[in-house]
Amino acid sequence: MVAAKPEPDFTKKKEMVHSPLLTYFSVITLLSTCPPFVILLWYTMVHQDGSILNTFNFLKENGIEGFVNIWPRPTAIAWKIIACYALFEAALQLWLPGKRVEGPISPTGNKPVYKANGVLAYVVTLVTYIGLWWFGIFNPTVVYDHLGEIYSALIFGSLIFCVFLYIKGHVAPSSTDSGSSGNIIFDFYWGMELYPRIGKNFDIKVFTNCRFGMMSWAVLAVTYCIKQYETNGKVSDSMLVNTVLMLVYITKFFWWEAGYWNTMDIAHDRAGFYICWGCLVWVPSIYTSPGMYLVNHPVNLGPQLAISILIAGILCIYINYDCDRQRQEFRRTNGKSLVWGKAPSKIVASYTTTKGETKTSLLLTSGWWGLARHFHYVPEIMSAFFWTVPALFDNCLPYFYVAFLTILLLDRAKRDDDRCRSKYGKYWKTYCTKVPYRVIPGIY
Repeated sequence: MVAAKPEPDFTKKKEMVHSPLLTYFSVITLLSTCPPFVILLWYTMVHQDGSILNTFNFLKENGIEGFVNIWPRPTAIAWKIIACYALFEAALQLWLPGKRVEGPISPTGNKPVYKANGVLAYVVTLVTYIGLWWFGIFNPTVVYDHLGEIYSALIFGSLIFCVFLYIKGHVAPSSTDSGSSGNIIFDFYWGMELYPRIGKNFDIKVFTNCRFGMMSWAVLAVTYCIKQYETNGKVSDSMLVNTVLMLVYITKFFWWEAGYWNTMDIAHDRAGFYICWGCLVWVPSIYTSPGMYLVNHPVNLGPQLAISILIAGILCIYINYDCDRQRQEFRRTNGKSLVWGKAPSKIVASYTTTKGETKTSLLLTSGWWGLARHFHYVPEIMSAFFWTVPALFDNCLPYFYVAFLTILLLDRAKRDDDRCRSKYGKYWKTYCTKVPYRVIPGIY
């Protein structure tokens, strides 16, 4: 961290976007239901042909005892796989070379410093993983065959890790960007620290969000592909489309990783259950679930449909990338970049910091950002749809991730709007008049 003049966007306590009662209910519900849901989704995908009805009938017949019996116990091999993967990614994060990148100024005036080596870590991870399989050193089907045990271990291990983050936030925060809301449940769920680190250089959120969570998405996508190949002697075109689109999206993520460090996940949301448990458990289980389903349910799309879905998905991923690139370039050049070949339309917004200083920000109102205030969420949701639709429509469960992502991003859009309204006041009102739609142009 380096000290800088603060440009705080957020108060020390976590602001409630919704009513207190709804917030309490939501937090308690998510804390209690997300862990068992991960197991139920895995069990349904792998052992009940993706049929929610089959799982429902099983639980109806066997009750709580049946649910306890289907919950895999963490095994030694599951812990070994997780430990080897985590240590490998941590080593890459620390030791691979990378450009020095500064994040946005924090609410208390700190400027986080990162080493941007995500692309290199991504390439090394996939080459190593595929190489271990190719040369017969390690078979990725072992990961799939022990997937339930791995998820179970991740659930419990990540809960313990979140307890560690809660205690660390109280007794040994890494910076002044930390503090308690006064509510133990909210502190555990939302987190205590904005930028927790182990030592000087190991950033915990970069590890949980990027190097463990997003990287595991790519690793599992490849795993499912290899499992289907070793089971059936070939890879279906539906699995290929699913895997290629996911890998293109994740490649885009790591290419743009330094930009991600300026988003709400890193620059606003603290390290707690919501972010860290979500990235350690929810991402490798829920985000990868369409591929998990396709392992045992290959679909023959045919060349024309497969290529059409692939092209549509890649186009959506590109638009999502270009939205972020456009805004990032606009900020980097202080509003002097061209947007779609023209000078950008913008609003110069003033705001007052907690120290009483007056600062200014530029709000882009043209290009993709003139269509809607959070238009970039539209191609992101559509990308998820296109890497899921190769499963077709025999079962609806593969589309859970698309539904979840839609709810997540709409809620995030509201949270961001409320935060900006509080920060910019009348300027945000002017911005909303000029860009009236929140996410979907002409609709919402």
